[in-house]
Amino acid sequence: MADLGSRSCALLEEQLDSFDADIRCEALTELARRIGSGDVSVPAPRPEVNLHFHTFFSFNANGWSPSRISWEARKHGLCVAGIVDFDVLDGMEEFLAAGELIGQPATAALETRVFIQDYMGHVISSPNEPGIAYFMAAGCFKTPQHGSKAARILDSMREMARRRNVEVMNRVNRYLDTVQIDYEVDVLPLTPSGNATERHLLAAYDAKAREVYEDGEQLEDFWGNALGISESEAERLLSDPPALHEKVRSKLMKYGGVGYVPPSGESFPRIELVIEMIRGMDALPTATWLDGTNSGEENTHAMLDLLAAKGVVAMNMIPDRNWNVRDPDEKRLKLAKLEEAVAAAREVDFPLCIGTEMNKLGMPFVDNFAAPELQPYLDDFLEGAFFFWGHTCLARYADMGYASRWSQAYLGTERAPKNRFYAKIGRLADPTTAKQALAGMDPQSATPDDVIRALCDREVPSC
Repeated sequence: MADLGSRSCALLEEQLDSFDADIRCEALTELARRIGSGDVSVPAPRPEVNLHFHTFFSFNANGWSPSRISWEARKHGLCVAGIVDFDVLDGMEEFLAAGELIGQPATAALETRVFIQDYMGHVISSPNEPGIAYFMAAGCFKTPQHGSKAARILDSMREMARRRNVEVMNRVNRYLDTVQIDYEVDVLPLTPSGNATERHLLAAYDAKAREVYEDGEQLEDFWGNALGISESEAERLLSDPPALHEKVRSKLMKYGGVGYVPPSGESFPRIELVIEMIRGMDALPTATWLDGTNSGEENTHAMLDLLAAKGVVAMNMIPDRNWNVRDPDEKRLKLAKLEEAVAAAREVDFPLCIGTEMNKLGMPFVDNFAAPELQPYLDDFLEGAFFFWGHTCLARYADMGYASRWSQAYLGTERAPKNRFYAKIGRLADPTTAKQALAGMDPQSATPDDVIRALCDREVPSC
């Protein structure tokens, strides 16, 4: 093997996306060495954050690993970066460790879908599926203890997702007839840890169709018939794989499509069960907000009050989809709903977790923090990001996270002052020195002021 030090940064970045964890680790370690030696320069943190990057452990449109996302965030100068994967925590430890290595404040979360009995007659954040909502475990820093109830719930969630995928695949296989994929052979190799999503199914169908129909005209004819579109439209889509995948997904896998699996009691876990799992690993139950246009989100404040009573403490949103809208009437509506949602989060003291997902090509690396439409909310976005990083830092290094016994004893149950404390910690904590600064901190006797004093001389550049 060639000396890592002789490799270009571009090659090292490419190796960050290897399915081999050792190769990723070696490449990032060399990039960190180059930062330390001054061979590679990185910018000071700027007032921009993204806490919602999907990694290749669920699906990232660029095929980025947790290490690659950490590196790209450091190159950009994000104040805080966070990953979110569907139904697994496979990338969590790698991402948090990468942040320590290269000096990138980092958070990790798990996303899933849940059933909310109270909203069974309303569409919430999962289109056309009453009672079903996207939901997150934010501020994750450890996996559930082996054999614990939380671990069993997490395993069952992953198995539910696998069963849904296989059912969708079987239905689409029957419909496509000549293009058949095998879950073990064609789908699972596309992900490093066996956690496939619908987007992996789409990539597998695209590849299999090109294998079966090597002739271009036959391939166009196949997709034209399968999707009910003209051959010219099929030709255009075949030259733009992301657009083809979205078309296949919308026509065949989502509501009304031949592969659509209607939600049932076996499809999605109850929200109460998922909250129990999240609490079992001292993470933060976090609501997700789509755009306020469905009946379940019509009154965001009422929804958040209901969820707070169940133990939810924060809210996630994707700002880009709620303001960066071409149609002026739709944009006007969604901007008004965005204002309502942020106001509701402020009123119930829910920190905001925001980001761009990057699980589809064309999504920006980070929100446009210079956009006039987002100016009223920048403080909310930054404060929320520092809150999640502050919690992660104290939980990971000192057992003093938001959900810890220490937090309950010293900070109480009132959300507003607790939120401010963890956001302050997030502004103070340098990821390369926080572990050392907090070493020996005793959760039985250390006070909040003790924690602040331990970190204050290691303050990160202000954002």
